[in-house]
Amino acid sequence: MRNLVPFSLALTDADASVSFPSKRPALVAFVKEDCPTCREVMPVLAALRETCLDTFDFLVIGQDRDGNRTLQAKHGFTLLDDSSLKVSFAWDIETVPTLVRTDASGRFESELIGFVRDEWQALAKDAGGGDDSLEGRIEWVKLPAWRPGCGSKSADPLIADRLRAESENSPLRARRIEIGQHDDEFEFMFDQGFSDGLPLIPPTPERVIRMLSGTSRDPQDVVAEVPPNMGIATVEKVAVNAVMAGCRPEYFPVVLAAVEAVCNEQYNIHGVMATTMGASPVLVVNGPIRHRIGMNMKLGALGQGNRANATIGRAVRLAVRNIGGAKPGGTERSTLGNPMKFTMCFAEWEERSPWEPLHVERGFKAEESVVTAYTASSGPVLMVDQDSRTAAQLAGSFGLALESVFAVKAHYATDTLLVIVPEHVDTLKRDGYTKADIRKRIQEVSSRPVSELLANDISATGFKAEYAHGKSAADLAKRIPKFRRDEDILIAVAGSEAGKFSGAFHGWATGAIGSVPVSKAIDPWM
Repeated sequence: MRNLVPFSLALTDADASVSFPSKRPALVAFVKEDCPTCREVMPVLAALRETCLDTFDFLVIGQDRDGNRTLQAKHGFTLLDDSSLKVSFAWDIETVPTLVRTDASGRFESELIGFVRDEWQALAKDAGGGDDSLEGRIEWVKLPAWRPGCGSKSADPLIADRLRAESENSPLRARRIEIGQHDDEFEFMFDQGFSDGLPLIPPTPERVIRMLSGTSRDPQDVVAEVPPNMGIATVEKVAVNAVMAGCRPEYFPVVLAAVEAVCNEQYNIHGVMATTMGASPVLVVNGPIRHRIGMNMKLGALGQGNRANATIGRAVRLAVRNIGGAKPGGTERSTLGNPMKFTMCFAEWEERSPWEPLHVERGFKAEESVVTAYTASSGPVLMVDQDSRTAAQLAGSFGLALESVFAVKAHYATDTLLVIVPEHVDTLKRDGYTKADIRKRIQEVSSRPVSELLANDISATGFKAEYAHGKSAADLAKRIPKFRRDEDILIAVAGSEAGKFSGAFHGWATGAIGSVPVSKAIDPWM
């Protein structure tokens, strides 16, 4: 049963208006001129109008002003103007013609959709008090037995989103910003500081509504408090930033989960954005959603060219900027900056990996879709090895390459995310190497005696010279691996089939004083 919202509409090209309900029974028809079925039923509506005016309010509502004029000129009666489509939308009209019959209180009684001759003939007879007074006015036998209706203008997806945003029941609550008619909205967003330096998509209400269709969550649900200003990130506000970033609605569940991940206390997005070191989130997506939204996990997975990869990462960064207030020159104090501060998001190529994917290692089921937020200060730094033919050699090359993270003598200082490419995967797989074996080999190869890690005249990085005071020769000969724990080496598989160039993201401070990787399940809504 339809919810028949009261309305007042102007007559087309007239100063008068008509309101519904009016304490009389009503027949309310919705039509549009460019619908062949509507044009075919107009003579029937004209005859009904003449016959039933004593008993019913007879309202014919047109959805386009110019079309209304055409129909009026041909059929001799005035249509109500719903060119704004607000009444059509409020009444949930999906097809025209639709003829709705109501009682005197405006309550729904019955409706006809499209044209079925027998149904319209029965309604005409009933509306006429049971007599056949329309028989002489309408040649029913010349009308088709059946004609399908046409789509209502209010049901056009591009229009319906705008109408939903403008309706009384709109889910949108965020403050709206009006700009001058002659202002350039793109320049306006730059001037207001919304942008990361690249152009943004204007977050119009209809675009935000469309983005919200990508989740089952209420638009006013709180996703997170976003540092440094502890701004409240509602689903709606995250959607605004996802629109500006260029996301499609089907990406939105990933964006929401990623915002939750980076705003987790363990992840410490405040520190990540504020450090002078220039750290930034790296997002790794696992599970079925990778394929569903067309993410890139193959050739060029860490680069440009894929909309999902590029815009998901950008949306998270914009949310931290615009909701949390992390802006360069304010609380964001990166000395050099980092191109990953625009975006860094990719999917793991699970099908090409002989190992458990990242999210399964982190406690999730293989069939779950998950996003993992990792903090990188640089990368991807290539680990070039086109010569190793054994797993031990190749993993050894990884270990030597990773010695340079921060500084050669900086041990126990950070973590790393390795992105191993398929050709390197094949070498490791051939010798039966597991992820644990890779980590063990990296730690073994990167281990150095304490004596080599002390600050000296060559480099003041590493353990302070005072650390050696009171230590025995055996203490100073003890070998220290690059990373405090094997688990500080995260591993994912991505990249094209050709090329022996794996990559490493170098981390930031870890543990309680820094950032810990955080994984969040993605809402399987879409």
